[in-house]
Amino acid sequence: MKSIKVYLDTIDKVKGFVNVVSLCEGDFDLSSGRYVVDAKSIMGIFSLDLSKTLTLNIHNEAVADKLLPQLKPYEVE
Repeated sequence: MKSIKVYLDTIDKVKGFVNVVSLCEGDFDLSSGRYVVDAKSIMGIFSLDLSKTLTLNIHNEAVADKLLPQLKPYEVE
């Protein structure tokens, strides 16, 4: 499993993020504190506190290597 920090502070960023993640096979979770939602679910993402940095967990290592470059616009250090 790989984890990165992402920041989704606008509706357009959330939509773009979900579009990128939805194209890949596998399970993706977004977490904020103790709350965890499916990263492919727009409604789930909007239930999180988007004013904070979120943690994306990618459960498939093979998909992670292909997906990480596409997630650069949403990633924070």
